[in-house]
Amino acid sequence: MYCRRKKKLLSSELSIETDESPNSLHSSNLKISQSTPDLAKQSQSKLDFFRRRGLFKTNQRQATLPTVSQRHLTFQRQLSNIEFQIQSVRQKEQPKLGKIKPELYKQSSVDSIRSEHRLCGKLYFSLNYLHDNEELKVNIISAEDLPARDFSGTSDPYVKIYLLPDRKNKCQTKVHRKTLDPEFNESFTFSALYQELQDRTLQLNVYDFDRFSRHDLIGAVVLKDILSEGSLAKETFFVRDVLSTMQEKFDLGEIMISLCYLPTAGRLTLTIIKARNLKAMDITGSSDPYAKVSLMCEGKRIKKRKTSVKKCTLSPVYNEAMVFDVPRENVDDIHMVIKVIDYDRIGCNEVMGCTALGPMFVGLARDHWFEMLENPRKPVAQWYPLQEHVPMCATSSIPVNKCKTCHSRQTTIDSSDGSTL
Repeated sequence: MYCRRKKKLLSSELSIETDESPNSLHSSNLKISQSTPDLAKQSQSKLDFFRRRGLFKTNQRQATLPTVSQRHLTFQRQLSNIEFQIQSVRQKEQPKLGKIKPELYKQSSVDSIRSEHRLCGKLYFSLNYLHDNEELKVNIISAEDLPARDFSGTSDPYVKIYLLPDRKNKCQTKVHRKTLDPEFNESFTFSALYQELQDRTLQLNVYDFDRFSRHDLIGAVVLKDILSEGSLAKETFFVRDVLSTMQEKFDLGEIMISLCYLPTAGRLTLTIIKARNLKAMDITGSSDPYAKVSLMCEGKRIKKRKTSVKKCTLSPVYNEAMVFDVPRENVDDIHMVIKVIDYDRIGCNEVMGCTALGPMFVGLARDHWFEMLENPRKPVAQWYPLQEHVPMCATSSIPVNKCKTCHSRQTTIDSSDGSTL
């Protein structure tokens, strides 16, 4: 009996051990892993149930903006008010367009005169005075960054050298073809006493050679009071900007002017020949232009003349001569101002463009003037580009006692022909 009972107990323990085998553990684990999604599905179904009932509002709170305290709102309003006040103050401090500032309107200085000129490259040269021969040696070395004047994007530059006021003894370099950085390396000498150099002006004109028309002036270098640069006992090197007086901001057209001087009679004849490509001033696209010429001395207008009005044209032809009395001793002290004006029958006449010529200018105006003096009794014609303002004189001071004879003789002529000043 005892043995049978012991066998039954052993068989029951074996059955328990087989139930706790690895296979049974894996099956239980599988049951647990399968039950996990069932719990999630059950919880998800509960969430859906509460959402349908309107009892779960967590997602709705997340969708709305977070609540802000009243103190925070008032602080934001104060910041916005401060920023608005700062912006309003800044807008008040900004100057309005068209407001006149007297401090900007100062007297013309060297910088203001320089600003009206256009930079056209640099010129390298040297000076040396030879005391044994009493000669000034000018060595034109090179130029760089010259503007292009040809359609190919290059120029044919050369340099003319003057030791003013003498313009008859002028020198000229060779023409260098198709380059904006020419290398000249040419020397020239001018006979002059050493003491006279303080009253002489060295002018270097850079031209663009043109085979078929008048050579185009690129710019000029003017060196006044040569002795102020040093004794020139040794070769002194210079680098100067080539400045052009041509204002190319606006295309205002051109005017052709002829000059003729009679030295024996002291008469200067200025002829307004024609103009072209003038600015349209009327609604119809045309203008009614006429030219007004003023004889100036010491900044004062001594005499004025004007042409007839040409109706409805932008390329008028005048061929009208104006005679001015200019004594021979005052030829170097006066200059002419020419203005092209649009005539308006109802309103005010408007200036379309202007130019000036005379011995105290640089470039084309000065060359034309001295060409007239070198060819007496012969008319010399020249095209002038019209500018927005009257060009500035190269010399700022003119002796006061120079133009008294010119003014008195001009008054005599005006009284004889019945015209008024």
